[in-house]
Amino acid sequence: MASVRLLSYNIRSLRDDPAAVARVVRAIGPDVTCLQEVPRFWAWRLRRRRLARACGLRIAAGRRACGLAVLAAPHVHRAAREFHLLTPDPGLHRRALAIAVLETGGTRLIAASTHLDLSDGPRLRHVHEILTHLDRARDRYRAPVVLAGDFNEEPGGPSWTLLTDHFQDGYTAAPRGDELTFSARNPRRRIDAVFADPGVGITACGVPTADTAPTDDYVKATDHRPLTADLELP
Repeated sequence: MASVRLLSYNIRSLRDDPAAVARVVRAIGPDVTCLQEVPRFWAWRLRRRRLARACGLRIAAGRRACGLAVLAAPHVHRAAREFHLLTPDPGLHRRALAIAVLETGGTRLIAASTHLDLSDGPRLRHVHEILTHLDRARDRYRAPVVLAGDFNEEPGGPSWTLLTDHFQDGYTAAPRGDELTFSARNPRRRIDAVFADPGVGITACGVPTADTAPTDDYVKATDHRPLTADLELP
């Protein structure tokens, strides 16, 4: 068994306080971080590299398109990476899936980050596409999958239900900390999640509270709260 702490975080293109984002990430101390709304315009490469360094992490996967990235701690080795654009919809933001195949403690993990649409129809269609990509990755790399991101839907919705037909919902499996992820200023919704293959052990999942993270920085950092999952990999 290998223990992995995974963080999922929508950082709103660093439009708020990048230093606060880094403080939150460092305090949580993740092995793997799945980011959404990473900078993708002005000086985007430099800003991503600076963010990774400030967090004590390195970039394991991601491209400019769609603002997705997977970061890994120095002791986590990247074995492979993939990036998939999902089918476009006129007038809507392009959506994607970033995949990093990572190795730690002699164990391999497929960590995937995504950010789904506000519109119901495209969101559900994209979940079907994501499941196909992850099935192929699981077969190709022979490793369990963990999918994290901003799903723009709450539990019980059709896209969320489709995901829970295939994965464990981290917070439902092992709740620890707070449940609601959005907004940082006035948390009322759980729209961020960590989903894991049935073979992955989930020992804790939730929004870190003041005893483990600088919660005063949450509102300064971005409009989402960070979501962590402590995992045991077979």
